[in-house]
Amino acid sequence: MAHDSVIDPPRDFNGLRDLIVEARDRLPKRLAQVATFTIERPDDIAFGTVSSISEQAAVQPSTLVRFAKALGYSGFSELQTVFQQRLRDRPNNYDARLQAFDAHASGRPPAMALIEGLSQAATDSIAKFRDRIQLESLDEATKILSQAETIYLIGLRRSYPISSYLSYALGTLGVRTVLAGSPNGVDREILSFAGPRDAALAVSFTPYAPAAVEYTRQIAGQKTPLVAITDSPFSPLVFNASVWFEVVENDFEGFRSLAATMTLASALAVAVAERRRGREKQNLHSD
Repeated sequence: MAHDSVIDPPRDFNGLRDLIVEARDRLPKRLAQVATFTIERPDDIAFGTVSSISEQAAVQPSTLVRFAKALGYSGFSELQTVFQQRLRDRPNNYDARLQAFDAHASGRPPAMALIEGLSQAATDSIAKFRDRIQLESLDEATKILSQAETIYLIGLRRSYPISSYLSYALGTLGVRTVLAGSPNGVDREILSFAGPRDAALAVSFTPYAPAAVEYTRQIAGQKTPLVAITDSPFSPLVFNASVWFEVVENDFEGFRSLAATMTLASALAVAVAERRRGREKQNLHSD
């Protein structure tokens, strides 16, 4: 990609992310390496220096400059400004969210305003997910997971309740699982046992937990089929997934439930158990 091929490079993060994903496969090896790093770890790009970022991305500082110019920017600082603007636009400050909620409550009992707002957000999330779900993807994910000897579950930070629930639900349904998120920090070693006859299910949303992204890369490297639940086709989980689901949860003053994601998790758990049961019946009849 030549510098003059981008007349006016994006000034918003979403546009820049789309450009990076679209250009990555055409970039030279080192620039493609930087592209992957920027998608997976946008906060590090925003906060870091050229020296620290190049060290983390395992490239030379000059490669960052070449990457920025390949996308049409005058230099790395101009590219970095877009990543910094993303943080300014993102409602991550919880004090600001609570202040917005106070304004939304407008004299009503705070508890009732919360129930109403979060319930509506959850209802809208589930309805949107139901309308957009691809049944072919659900069938393929069910097939992959039902055939696995062991299902490795990856979900950290905000996503941990989903992987934890799946561990419980699948376990009660007789499906063997391994849950990543051990307090003794041996997840990488635990996941190293996964192989082609197993499967993994990973859940991660923006901002993607770096460890979750690392684990999905590890799983893919071990030739283990991966089902991913995430919030964007540009999520780093998508690149390694055999099949993936896009779930976008509505928010109430910046706070999000996991209503739609939990709906999908429940459906997958039951569908996997039912498919395994049907296969076991067939085996009995064939005997």
